[in-house]
Amino acid sequence: MDMSPNPDSPSSGGGNGGGIGSSSGGASPSVGSMTPQSPSRYEAQKRRDWNTFGQYLRNHRPPLSLAQCSGAHVLEFLRYLDQFGKTKVHGAACPFFGHPNPPAPCPCPLRQAWGSLDALVGRLRAAFEENGGRPESNPFAARAVRLYLREVREHQARARGVSYEKKKRKKPQQLLQGDGSGGLHGHPHQPPPPPPAGAAC
Repeated sequence: MDMSPNPDSPSSGGGNGGGIGSSSGGASPSVGSMTPQSPSRYEAQKRRDWNTFGQYLRNHRPPLSLAQCSGAHVLEFLRYLDQFGKTKVHGAACPFFGHPNPPAPCPCPLRQAWGSLDALVGRLRAAFEENGGRPESNPFAARAVRLYLREVREHQARARGVSYEKKKRKKPQQLLQGDGSGGLHGHPHQPPPPPPAGAAC
């Protein structure tokens, strides 16, 4: 879909990857000059997402400027992206509704996975502000967008039989039940340290 050169791929110049600290055999940069560091995968993906959204606004009928963009336009964009999705989301009438690993194919549509949409919105929210947008008018932070993402998550969890709940980490304070060995706040009872040498009893 994206035809621009991938900034994450190794350079085709010296055959050694061209990464930080590598030399390509020919002329090396002088000590005073620095070669620009390639952007991280996150930054590169954020730039591609921002460019894709900008293209969407330009192709919109009528075309939209960034200042005119609202949460409703973001929702329109997210729904537009569903046509490129790769995640099978079963309908309520499908016999595989709620099964994480269906045994046979079905005609249910492919959609963008909730996690992909959530990450995309996060990157675009950051890119909006990096490109001069004010946080209070950020369409990617609109309440309607948050509600839509929550709705997609809940629907896909039911339809695919998967849970998107965050796993709760076990707290290290397992002695709080009071098994007789715990002191105050669940810490094991420790005898007081012996008095320093030469102290009067």
